[in-house]
Amino acid sequence: MTPPDIVARRIGDERQPIAIVDHFHPDPQALRRFAAAATFVPGRNHYPGIRADLPPGYFDAVRPSLTTVLTQVFGHRGGIALLDASFSIVTTPPDRLSVEQRLPHFDAVDPARIALVHYLSDDQGGTAFYRHRTTGFETIDAARAPGYLDAVSGEVREHAPSPAYIAGSTAQFEQLSAVHARSNRAVIYRSALLHSGAIPPDTALPDDPAEGRLTVTAFLLLR
Repeated sequence: MTPPDIVARRIGDERQPIAIVDHFHPDPQALRRFAAAATFVPGRNHYPGIRADLPPGYFDAVRPSLTTVLTQVFGHRGGIALLDASFSIVTTPPDRLSVEQRLPHFDAVDPARIALVHYLSDDQGGTAFYRHRTTGFETIDAARAPGYLDAVSGEVREHAPSPAYIAGSTAQFEQLSAVHARSNRAVIYRSALLHSGAIPPDTALPDDPAEGRLTVTAFLLLR
């Protein structure tokens, strides 16, 4: 078994930390076998695809890596609550995306909320992080959210984004950093960061876990 390899970055002007962990899970093949037999259902909260339950013991297996990241990268030494976790596969064709799904987003305004994406396939894009040009915001907290949402709403009314997954910088958003998907690599970051799945325009989006953009997505609360 190859030990986890952890790399930390600080991105953008706000110097927010992200962690990239290769060899995140000790048995990724077992995860893929479990996903192949799982029942997937449509995702919630604007997720452009389908989700399924994880196997029991997933977080026990990744706990050593995750604890190291939260301690050494995010400076957290308290408890952790699991808010949500599942297998996820992006399946929505670009021409069927909602306006919200064509833009970077944030998952929560609480700085204690942490997002985790664990890639289980190769060469299926990755995750990119953004700055909103008008406001200069890279993270969205409770104080920033109203002004940010008003600004983006005005921009969308004036010029709606094309029906595609965002890929790199645009007139409204500057890409700060990107993490390339690699099987059994995880990226961990604050949920308040503006981010999006990095999905190349020519990417096929099958719903088969053996061929599609299979990931584990999870949200944690630092206590």
